[in-house]
Amino acid sequence: MTNSSSSPNQRGTSQGQFLEVMDRNEAEARFLAHLQPEPLGIETLPLAEALERVLAEPVAAELDVPGFDRANVDGFAVRADDTFGAMEESSVQLRLNAETLEPGMVPEVAVTPGTATPVATGAILPRGADAVVLVERTELLPGGEGTLEVRTSVAPGQNVAFAGTDIGLGETVLRRGQLLTSREIGVLGALGRAEVTVYRRPRVAVLSTGNEVVPQGEPLPLGSVYDANGALLTAAVQELGGEPTFMGVIPDDEEALAEALSKALEYDVVVLSGGTSKGAGDLSYRVAERLDPPGIIAHGVALKPGKPICLAASGPKPVVVLPGFPTSAIFTFHEFLAPVIRSYAGRGPQERDTVTARLPLRVNSERGRQEYLLVSLVQGTEVLSAYPMGKGSGSVTAFTYADGFIAIPRHTELLDAGTEVIVQLMGEQLAPADLVAIGSHCVGLDVLLGELQGRGISTKALHVGSMGGLAAARRGECDIAGVHLLDPESGTYNRPFLDEDLELVPGYRRMQGIVFRAGDRRFTGKDAEQAVADVAEDPECAMVNRNPGSGTRILTDRLLAGREPAGYGVQTKSHNAVAAAVAQGRADWGVAIETVATDYGLGFLPMQEEHYDFVVPRTRLDREPVRQFRALLDEPEIRERLQALGFRPRE
Repeated sequence: MTNSSSSPNQRGTSQGQFLEVMDRNEAEARFLAHLQPEPLGIETLPLAEALERVLAEPVAAELDVPGFDRANVDGFAVRADDTFGAMEESSVQLRLNAETLEPGMVPEVAVTPGTATPVATGAILPRGADAVVLVERTELLPGGEGTLEVRTSVAPGQNVAFAGTDIGLGETVLRRGQLLTSREIGVLGALGRAEVTVYRRPRVAVLSTGNEVVPQGEPLPLGSVYDANGALLTAAVQELGGEPTFMGVIPDDEEALAEALSKALEYDVVVLSGGTSKGAGDLSYRVAERLDPPGIIAHGVALKPGKPICLAASGPKPVVVLPGFPTSAIFTFHEFLAPVIRSYAGRGPQERDTVTARLPLRVNSERGRQEYLLVSLVQGTEVLSAYPMGKGSGSVTAFTYADGFIAIPRHTELLDAGTEVIVQLMGEQLAPADLVAIGSHCVGLDVLLGELQGRGISTKALHVGSMGGLAAARRGECDIAGVHLLDPESGTYNRPFLDEDLELVPGYRRMQGIVFRAGDRRFTGKDAEQAVADVAEDPECAMVNRNPGSGTRILTDRLLAGREPAGYGVQTKSHNAVAAAVAQGRADWGVAIETVATDYGLGFLPMQEEHYDFVVPRTRLDREPVRQFRALLDEPEIRERLQALGFRPRE
């Protein structure tokens, strides 16, 4: 432990440990034991405001629906017996009664044997009638005033809705705890209910913390991040039936945070993100220690992502401090707090559907913590494949784009490729995309997939590199694989890597080259080979590399010819990551495409125009989404858009 006289540097390098890292289920049980997970109260709302609310009491019909025998079609109210034997070749004739019934009119004339009354859809069926003949199956006879020719027979009750056949007086039509969607609102409207009694929404205070966290719309200094968690958690609370109030971004100031927390305790639930670890700048858990009993219930859970979560309560009121990284924050929110908010709102537990899938690649896990691995699902030739999202707890998109997750037991360190796993789905059902792209990422591909999406073809893209995409295509897991693989022996792109089951669809050309900060004399005015030769042995000139298996890495290693400059071991997974490292001064050079160099304002030394093409399993060539994707590559407008990005469309 540190004391109050410790210097900031001492406190920063002497981080405390978690009080007690406990099992996930034990932490949840302790947390719930101090709460009262049940609806917080009821309120009466106008029907127009009740959408997505939960009924607090059953609804019984106080009238019949319909409240009268009603004609379901335009035609003539008749006695069914009078039409017996009627057909096109042998019609029957009926005398018309002297009234025509429209909706809302009360009949005054009964239908007696041998007569008929004209009725419109929705009109009250007159006394004596038990069926309606469609107007199309009748004809008024000329010269025979008031005579109707009927060319079809009808059965009793045909084209009629009798009183109470939809809803009967006293019938329970909606039950307590039922979520009110547009369908239920329609039922209540049919019953004439102007108001409805529902559970009140839990009021949830949402706070973001951290000196590095910046509200949207403000300038973003280097080292800072925009507040994704505030928006993310506020929306998640709404989805669960809660009423969120975002209380802003609170800096790393203990008293400011204590004051904000005091105001937040006026709400039913308090959720903070950030400051839950035990570093010098992590203050949220310290402020939580000041809460009324029971205070902190669990701080540290054997869970990945989300180990630093802090579960606390002030009396029966839950106060949860989530980790600051977005994926950790939203995942632990759904694990521990979402069920509580659902209960407060009157919603039952959310049951997750599961599917069986196989891992397409090996997965390492950290021993000692149960890991929840987010995955994206694609349909292979025989089974579903579960691709790990692999973006880390700091990712904003991993949770959003995942289809589900797998639970890796805390004592498991490795899952081999091909391992069968159970995937818990995030949504209510798995909706397969019309077109799946797996392989190397490119902003040109983003344009193509975005255009298809706008035309009503749903798409999914997984960026696993060229070699990963090629392997996925061989396994039949994707419709297209974006690749730019250079064969070192032939100097040819992509074709040498195909087999008889794969088809190459030419895409477009991208210029690869050395990226560097403008004005760097070590590169300015030189060609790529000369520049690399000059800096390869300079320990002060660091490169940033690409990941093995990527097309850019193959090109880079060919350029280096066995040399390993400073920074060679620093491997990133995208052109943007290379450009960002150079632009921010974390590296001095790397290999990326010209488009990215332009976006980041970097200098560029051309190396080689590469072929960014698409590999398609032959079994999928005739799929309509694949046909449309291929046709897209030849559309003049799309070619112009690719050219505007710095690419050269196929000839």
